Amino acid sequence: MKPIVQLKNLSKSIGGKQLIDNLNLSLYPGQITGFLGPNGAGKTTTIRMMVGLMKPTSGDVIIDGVSLRDNFEEGMSKVGVIVENPEMYKYMTGYKNLLHFARMHKGVTKERIDEVVHQVGMQNRIHEKVGTYSLGMRQRLGLAQALLHRPKFLILDEPTNGLDPAGIREFRTYLRRIAETEGVSVFVSSHMLSEIELMCDRIAVIQNGKLIDIREMSETQGSFYYVEATPAEQVETLLATQGFNVDRSKDGFIVNAEQAQIPGLVRSFIAEGVEVFAVQPHKKTLEDEFLEMTGGGQIAETLTK
Repeated sequence: MKPIVQLKNLSKSIGGKQLIDNLNLSLYPGQITGFLGPNGAGKTTTIRMMVGLMKPTSGDVIIDGVSLRDNFEEGMSKVGVIVENPEMYKYMTGYKNLLHFARMHKGVTKERIDEVVHQVGMQNRIHEKVGTYSLGMRQRLGLAQALLHRPKFLILDEPTNGLDPAGIREFRTYLRRIAETEGVSVFVSSHMLSEIELMCDRIAVIQNGKLIDIREMSETQGSFYYVEATPAEQVETLLATQGFNVDRSKDGFIVNAEQAQIPGLVRSFIAEGVEVFAVQPHKKTLEDEFLEMTGGGQIAETLTK
C-alpha cells in the first residue's frame, strides 16, 4: 500500500542539541497510528515539523506525494488537525462555525458541510450556539471542521482529553469510521495508553529523538500466562531452570510461554510438590509494552507540555 505520509530522514537540532535524529516513518490510508514517547522524547518537535510550525534542520515531510519543503501550501491542504480542545466561536452556531471554516478552503460546498455533520452525528444540535455545547459536542464539531476539506491526513493531539468515558468511546467510534470509510491516515498522540490500545492499528515509539519501535497492535500481545502457585521462591527457581522469562506480579508470576508448554510446566510443579492455584492466559497491556520498549522510563506525555 502506498503511504499517505512519509517522514524522510527528518532531523532537528537547536543550539547544538539534537532534538530529532534521522526519523523515518510511513503512515498509510485507513490506518490509525499512535505516537508515543517519554517526556522530552521529541513528539512535540516532530508534530510541529509535520504541520509546518517548525522547519527541519534536514530531511523532509512528504504528504500524498507533495514535499512540504518544496510546496508547503499544497502539502498542508491535504492535512486536518485537532489539538486538544478545539476552539470555536461560542456566540455562533455550530453550522455557522463550519461555514466560516469552509470559506478558508476551496471547493467546500454546503453539501459537504451537511455530510460531515452527519458523519460526526451532530445533525440535531448543529444549529445551536457552540456556547451551549458540552466538551464532547465541541470535540465532534472540531472533528467535523478538520474533515471539511477532505484531508488525506488527520493529526490528533490528545483528542479525548477531558472527555468522560462515554464521550471517549463515542469519539473513538467516529474516528474509526472515518479512517475506514474515507481512507484517511490518522496520527494520534496521547498519554492515555489504554485509549491508544483501543483506538489504534499500530504504534510508533520515539525516545531521545529516535524512532525506537514501530509495531502493529496485534504484535504487542505475545503469549503470556499468569501463574499463581506457592512457595514463590521454589516456583521462581523452577521457571528459571526451565528457561522461561518471568515477571513477578502482585500474587503470582507472568510467564512468557506457548500454550503447548503449559501442561508440561504444570506437571513439573506437581512433581516438585508445588501448590498450583491458577494458570491462565495473560494479556500484556500497552502500558507494559511501552515501559519495556523505553526501559521503564517516564510515561507518555501530552504534546503541549
